[in-house]
Formats: sequence, structure tokens, C-alpha cells
Amino acid sequence: MKKIIVPVDFSDYSERALQTAAFFAKEQNAEIVVVHMLELSNAVINQSQSYIQEEAVFYMKLAEKRFKEFLNKPYLEGIKITPIIKHFKIFSELDVLAREEEADLIIMGSKGTSGMQEIFVGSNTEKVIRHSKTPVLVIKEEAITSSLKKAAFACDFSDDDIDPLLKAEKLFSTLKCPLELVYVRTPYVKFKSTKELNERIKLFLHKLQDSGLTEDKIHVVSEYSIEEGLRYFVTQENVDVLVVATHGKKGFTHFFEGSISEDVANHSNFPVLSFKI
Repeated sequence: MKKIIVPVDFSDYSERALQTAAFFAKEQNAEIVVVHMLELSNAVINQSQSYIQEEAVFYMKLAEKRFKEFLNKPYLEGIKITPIIKHFKIFSELDVLAREEEADLIIMGSKGTSGMQEIFVGSNTEKVIRHSKTPVLVIKEEAITSSLKKAAFACDFSDDDIDPLLKAEKLFSTLKCPLELVYVRTPYVKFKSTKELNERIKLFLHKLQDSGLTEDKIHVVSEYSIEEGLRYFVTQENVDVLVVATHGKKGFTHFFEGSISEDVANHSNFPVLSFKI
């Protein structure tokens, strides 16, 4: 791991993300790129060009001042920090920035959203996960400040899981953290009998025979929903990070079908790492 991107809004949630990034950076000798996006209102944008420039300069100076205070933390000592300020709050830009910077990981703090706000607005977390080709680690209530003991990859043993799983294995191997697989069997959605599931697992393992993955690292949980099953497993097994793969659905497809990966990342209070399929 060479470079980590952390979007911040100077909140407690973004500081937890920064603390987590600092821990990983020290472990991996990596650089942190800290990004703040200016929220210019439509009223400002619709003004004259000169007025926009004046407002942008004002908010830029304010952001620079807050950056200086926000980054003055003991846990950042000895780490190369690069602060970047963006003019507009367009979260698809984070993926562009991550690729330009050749970043290995985006770490962001989130308190999540729910109800009508989630339906019509969505959370910044979901927007980043949806657009980003770079892995996104979402931090909620507590920062990661010590070595990871266990990570779990949410899997349905489809071909779509293979590439994200291999990428996750590579990342967690650098962190010296074991990665296990969890499958949630529900009574309603794509239910599989024990025989069907075992055959699917065997075929999946055959395709990954060079990875060292074995049946003893696979766990099956039965629950009424995938989200609830994953939360139960993480809690019961003391999992430090849950890993999910996402297609990054957009537009009406996302509105009507949703995304389990985004929902888990948004609603859970434990760290969730997403990889784009």
C-alpha cells in the first residue's frame, strides 16, 4: 500500500477515518492524501464569474485554515500528508482523484442515512462506493488503531466474486490479517438447498485453487435478510472488517433494486470495505 485518500469535512466521523488512515500509513509506510470538497451553493454558482471567484477564494482560505488545525494531530507525525481542496462537492471526482494519484485505498467516515433522506438523497458514502473503482473503507463509530485480527468477505460463490476476493486477499495479506468467507442463506431470495450450496462452493474453490482458500474458511449463516445475517456474523465472530463487492448500480436501476453492499456499508456500525465488481 503506497497511498491512501481520505475525504474530510472536519467532523468527528472524518477524523476517525483519518486516524484509521494514519494507522495503515504507519504500518505500510504509505502517504495520505486528505481531500476537502467545498460546498458552493447554487446561489453562488449562478452569480457572475468574478463573484464566483471571490467566493471561491474566501472558502478556499477558510478551508486552508481549518485544514491546518485539523491536520495538527500527534497521530499524524512522521506521515507524509498532502492536503487537496476541490471546488465542488461531486463525489464521483474522488474516484478520478484516486486514479490520478494511483491510490490503493479510500478511507472515509460515515454516520449513514435512513428513511426518506436515504431514498431521495442518499449518503455520501453510497455515492463514493457507487462510483469508485478504488476500494473504499467506511469507518463508523470507532477508528481502527490496532492490528486487524479477522476480516470476512461476504460471498455468494459467483464468478463476480472472484476478482474482488483476490484483490481483498492481496490487501489483507499485506496487513497480515486472515480473510474468511461468509455466505448468508435466506428463505426468500435465491434459496439453495444444502446439496446445491455445497456443489456451488466446490466449483468456486476449484476456480480459486491457486489462492489457498479452503472449506474451513467458509461460513454459512441462515437469516431472514442478507444484511441481518452479515451483521450477526460480524458480531458473533468478532470480525474487524467486513468486505463486500458491489456492481455500483446507478440511476433508476439503483433506485428500484438497491444495492446490498451499499446498504450494509451505510447502515452498519462496523468497518466495511467495498471492492467494485
